[in-house]
Amino acid sequence: MKNKLENLDLNLLRLLSAVVETRNTHTAAEKLGISQTSVSRGMAKLRETFGDRLFIRKAHGVEPSELAVRIAEASNTMLNPIVNVLESFQDFEPLKFEGSIKIAVHLAVLEVHGPDLFEALRNDFPNAYIELLYWQNNTTLEVLAGELDAVIQFEGFPLPQEIYMFPVLEYQVCLVGRKAHPVLSHTSEWEKVGNLPVARIVTDGMVSRREAMDEVYESKGFEAEVSFSSHSIRTILRKISTSDAVMYGTTYLRDVDDNVAFYPPPPNLPAAVSHYGLCLGYLQTKRDYPLTQALHQTLSTYFKNIETPPLEVQD
Repeated sequence: MKNKLENLDLNLLRLLSAVVETRNTHTAAEKLGISQTSVSRGMAKLRETFGDRLFIRKAHGVEPSELAVRIAEASNTMLNPIVNVLESFQDFEPLKFEGSIKIAVHLAVLEVHGPDLFEALRNDFPNAYIELLYWQNNTTLEVLAGELDAVIQFEGFPLPQEIYMFPVLEYQVCLVGRKAHPVLSHTSEWEKVGNLPVARIVTDGMVSRREAMDEVYESKGFEAEVSFSSHSIRTILRKISTSDAVMYGTTYLRDVDDNVAFYPPPPNLPAAVSHYGLCLGYLQTKRDYPLTQALHQTLSTYFKNIETPPLEVQD
C-alpha cells in the first residue's frame, strides 16, 4: 500500500470524503460536480489503493466501512487547512484585514512621502497595524527572510534577484539651494555652480561612497566639494537654507522645508544623473500573495497620482 499512496491523487480523497458524508455516490457526484462515471472510476482506484471494500451497497446508497470513515476524517484534517489558504487568496478583503503591514522605505522618501503614504495605506487597510520603517543595513536580509511585506527604494540600489522591483515614480533632478541664492537665482551654468559646496544624503547599504555625480564634476573640470552629509533630508535642507551649499535633489522636497528653493540643474547632465526612479519591491515568492497584490495596488496608485512641483524661474 505504501508505494500506491505515494502516487495517490488528492482528488480521490475528496471523493471518498464526499461519499462518506452523503452515503450516496450520485449525491457525491453532484456535490463535487463530476460525472457518475468519474465517481465509479475513482471508487475503483480507492479500493485498489487501500485494499478494502470501503463501501457496502445498500438499497438507497452505500455504507462506509470503518477504514473509509477514518480515512475521510484524516483527509478532512489534512485538506481543510489547504482549502482555507486557497479561499483566503481568493476572498482577501483589504478593508477587513486585521493583520500587520510592514514596509521599509528609504529614509529620504519616508521624510517626503511618509505622512501621505500612511494615509493611503490607512484608507485601504483601516483595520491593519501599519509600520513604515526607514531603510537600514540589515533591511535586505529582513526582506529575504520574509519579515517585510514591501520595500520602497531607489532604482539602482543593489538588491538580490529574489526581490522583485517595480518602478512607481521618476524624479527629475534639480538643484536645491536657499531662497534668493546668490548664484542659482541667476544661473545654473557649470562655471558658476561647479565650485559651490555640496550637501548629500547618506544611504545605508551602499558599498561605495563615490557617486556618479563625482564623475560628472570631473568631466566638467571641477571636484565636488562635499561640505555636509546626513541621513536626514530635513537636516540637510536646514543646512542649505543657511548657507550657499547646494544639493542635487527633487522638487518633491518642497513640502519638507519651505526655506529652500528649487532651481534648474546644470546643462547637459548625463541621463544617469539627470533623473532617477523610485521602485516598489517585494519577494518574488510573494508576488501572487493577496496582501502583496493589494499593497501593490495601493502604493502604485498613490505614486501615480502625485503631481511634480515646478522649478523656480531664474532671472
